[in-house]
Amino acid sequence: MSLDEANTQPDRLPDLTKVAPEDRDRVWFEHYYQGDRAPQLTLRAVLMGGLLGGVMSVCNLYTTLKLGWAFGVAITACVLSYAIWNSFVASGIAKTKMSILENNCMQSTASAAGYSTGGTIATAAGAMLLITGDAERLGIVPLGIWVFFVAVLGVFLAIPMKRQMINQEQLPFPSGIAAAETLRSLYAEGQAAMVKARDLIDALIVGGFVGLGRSFAVIPESIAWGGGALNTARGPIGLGSLGLSFEPSVLLIAAGAITGMRVCVSMMLGAVLNFVILVPFIAGLDDWSAPGKHFVGHYEAVLGEGGAIEFLKITRWSLWFGTAVLVSSGLTAFALSWKTILKAFTGARAGAGGNDAAMAAIEVPTSWMIIGLVPTTLGLMAVCWLAMGINPLLGFVSVVLSGALALVACRATGETDTTPIGAMGKITQFVYAVIAPADKTVNLMTAGITAGAAGSSADLLTDLKSGYLLGANPRQQFLAQFYGVFFGIVTVVPMWYVLVPNKEALEKFNSPATTMWYAVAEALSTGVGTIPESARWAIVVGALIGIAFPLLENLFPKARPYLPSTMGFGLAFVIPFANSLGFFLGALIASRWTGRDPKAYEEKIIPLASGAIAGESLASAGYAVLQAARVILPG
Repeated sequence: MSLDEANTQPDRLPDLTKVAPEDRDRVWFEHYYQGDRAPQLTLRAVLMGGLLGGVMSVCNLYTTLKLGWAFGVAITACVLSYAIWNSFVASGIAKTKMSILENNCMQSTASAAGYSTGGTIATAAGAMLLITGDAERLGIVPLGIWVFFVAVLGVFLAIPMKRQMINQEQLPFPSGIAAAETLRSLYAEGQAAMVKARDLIDALIVGGFVGLGRSFAVIPESIAWGGGALNTARGPIGLGSLGLSFEPSVLLIAAGAITGMRVCVSMMLGAVLNFVILVPFIAGLDDWSAPGKHFVGHYEAVLGEGGAIEFLKITRWSLWFGTAVLVSSGLTAFALSWKTILKAFTGARAGAGGNDAAMAAIEVPTSWMIIGLVPTTLGLMAVCWLAMGINPLLGFVSVVLSGALALVACRATGETDTTPIGAMGKITQFVYAVIAPADKTVNLMTAGITAGAAGSSADLLTDLKSGYLLGANPRQQFLAQFYGVFFGIVTVVPMWYVLVPNKEALEKFNSPATTMWYAVAEALSTGVGTIPESARWAIVVGALIGIAFPLLENLFPKARPYLPSTMGFGLAFVIPFANSLGFFLGALIASRWTGRDPKAYEEKIIPLASGAIAGESLASAGYAVLQAARVILPG
């Protein structure tokens, strides 16, 4: 079967899940493998992927700071690359179109550059900045070295898992399947492909205008709730003073459209409970006292003339509840997945099967993992010791933990398309709270290693799943992913210092992910005696809720669609009200749209939402760059 037939008519290929495990490698090689029939790892594919991934890494750094999580890069990169390169061919800049396998290698490079590097900075390094302040901030060179070693650690740890989880067990890795199907549709249906590309680019332009409009204050940053007040024991408090507002951001609405109704309804439920129902009770308690701060009840407050309440910092209190929900639910889900954990470890010991010469020549050899892990481990131990003062032995323990937790994270991604990066980090934070108590640097930066490596491993396997379905050469795709890390480092690390020039700038983002990492490190190192009593009870109640939700889902799986999403519910207590509202509106629009047209999610909503997120993120980040360069003076 030709390359075009294999990739545009996948229904003619054998279903590998129905092939005996011992025959799967042979059948794949005979019927799927196309790696020697078309170019794959070419210079133009790597450069295009690196450039697109570098740009998307800035988007994901911004969205991680703004929303608390990053978005997948692969599908957006595929559509953009297809549109851009075809325009190059049409204009005579390039002579030939990229093959589908080149575009697959391109998305691996872009994904590594855009997804595997920035999240670690915004979480672990961001939380360290909140704790230590500007004077002790980690420099750009040691931070870049640290992020590089964390990313490549995940890439090397994924090597032994590919043949077991993808070749033998045929785990779905849904995002990998989606990326492969996107590429097939782009190369099979020219008109439909260009419609998707135009939709994404149009939405990117709209998102860019919105981002610039908000940056230049043409569009308001937020619209406070007009009129109305909430009655409390302290008298009425204006709804605007509580932070109830709408943020005119297509980024939030687009993110909600992708996320879906269950999570977003749970966020809205949590937001109403937090900002409306709990306020009269918490504000009515006796004032808490802390040096240099004002409190109304147990809420930190900004007071105006005559003691008038200008703003209540609701999330400064509620983050304890939200963090407890998220951490306990993550640990509970981790414990409930004991079968997955057992399969992960026993699978690693099992033989991969089909070790013939042809497969051995294209698979990534285990020797590459060993060759890569030795200098990576030594490099991580050295940078942790020299730049952060972390004992080399503790640095080595973090690498060992990374291997175990990346194994579980990859399996979870393969089965559910959800990578529990946060849970991986929190587990490490708890481990180091025992072996290195009261040391916040150790607690945060070692957790950053395990969480970053787990995310990088899962990202590589997701990309390799796409290549597996398209018949790509896995060794070349691995190299594309490895090269992508370099593009991500040279882009995202400098942008971190541009977007966050100091601690004050980071605090303005009110980043939920950064705040959660900071809160856990603080609580584990100083105890909970420094926070209000009501917040301590909130931690207990939040932990119980975080345990109850996953248990109920496990006991009553058919009821899961009707139970609140633990992630969405807990997150609502950490982020501003406007974020939850924007997500909910986006999910509502998407739900109504797909109700009329079931195909709209894949054909319209995904490209439009991806473009809007990229456009507003890039415009906002670009404005910050120009401001830092003094091209635009602060208003």
